[in-house]
Amino acid sequence: MAALWRKAIDYLKSKEFRDYITSTHFWGPTFNWGLPLAAINDMKASPEIISGRMTTALIFYSMAFMRFAYRVQPRNLLLMACHGTNVMAQSVQATRFLMYYYGSGAAGATAATTDAAPSTTDAATSTTDDDDDCTTDCYPEAFNCN
Repeated sequence: MAALWRKAIDYLKSKEFRDYITSTHFWGPTFNWGLPLAAINDMKASPEIISGRMTTALIFYSMAFMRFAYRVQPRNLLLMACHGTNVMAQSVQATRFLMYYYGSGAAGATAATTDAAPSTTDAATSTTDDDDDCTTDCYPEAFNCN
């Protein structure tokens, strides 16, 4: 076990490792991990916020760059792992989107909301001269325009 630790420490001190850390083969994928981490974080949020078009674009983008990361010499396996994770996370998001908007998710959520709360459509869609800057037509819950 001590020999393994010694070998790892020697590698961390080597010029090869320093060259890798200072290259785009390391920093590109490192910052690119923001995409799958954001998708994984959004899995806790409501499916209403998912954009079907953007999710589809990110799936195809990551599939293309997975191939690039494998084909480029030297192979960038860190980038390939990042995009593989992103394809999986975005696929989960796409499934959530499809189930919500084309399954019974949105209809069930709308019915549950309408039964639970009184109707506020008149207050949410009407604008007065006092509230010209309030855009309640698009985001009624985000603005307090009563």
